[in-house]
Amino acid sequence: MIRGAFVGDSGSVSASVAPLVDRYGPRLHALAMRLCRNKADAEDMVQDVFVQALRKWHTFRGEADPGTWLYAIAARSCKARTRRKGGTDARQVPASQLMPWRETTVMEVAAAPEGEEDAGERTEAIERVRSEIARLPEHLRIPIVMKEVLGLSVEDTAAALGLAESTVKTRLHRARLALRKAMITKAAAVEAPAPIFEKQVCLDLLKAKMEAMDRGGVAAGERVPQAEVCARCRAVFRELDLVQDACAGMDGGVMPAALRTKILRALRERESAERSERTSPRRGRKPVAGRSARERA
Repeated sequence: MIRGAFVGDSGSVSASVAPLVDRYGPRLHALAMRLCRNKADAEDMVQDVFVQALRKWHTFRGEADPGTWLYAIAARSCKARTRRKGGTDARQVPASQLMPWRETTVMEVAAAPEGEEDAGERTEAIERVRSEIARLPEHLRIPIVMKEVLGLSVEDTAAALGLAESTVKTRLHRARLALRKAMITKAAAVEAPAPIFEKQVCLDLLKAKMEAMDRGGVAAGERVPQAEVCARCRAVFRELDLVQDACAGMDGGVMPAALRTKILRALRERESAERSERTSPRRGRKPVAGRSARERA
């Protein structure tokens, strides 16, 4: 993707940014709806992203993906809004409390043979996941939405957030476990099969499962070899798959027409105002008149 593909013959920056509204606006709107607490804040955030893109167009590198660039602006905008509304939420549930080692039950829908799951239970579980995403602390919520809802790769998510890929993976793994923990609460459950491996083996299998999910999970054909997984781990992994499925189904991909119109108008008005500022003569102090020859004498 090159910058020239978006630069129109008119030389207008707003005309160059406008195609990005149609191409990336729906996904940015989906992102904002998951990161913000209400519709009005989400729409303000989307408009703010494109206005900032207009202001910072000169910084956009032609060889970069404009989507990643816009997502980076969106992430910064979300963080700024969080700080203005009371500071960053840094809650951190200890990893030990998210692990399934001491659980004595698994979800009934996860223990059922594939294809025989109770549809109602599955739907309720998905809704619990989607409700819980908004309650995740910001540092977990933003990566999980970008990766699992919008479908970005780990690499693109890391680039948009300005983080190392290893950091993004750590946050994704913790977010998935937190969402799974919330999902299994109040779910119909059955007794968990007894583990047949030592704890370290289960840890290695869980790590392999998370890495497979980082690459797209079951939907992308990424599975942990079933021959290596016991019945207990298989049920836990199916619960994690349900978390990923719940997230993937949240990308509505539709931006309200009224919001699109509002954004395009804001872009034109912003560029017009900046052009006026550049062309208007600057007011300053009048030059001090030189002294007369008599005064200099």
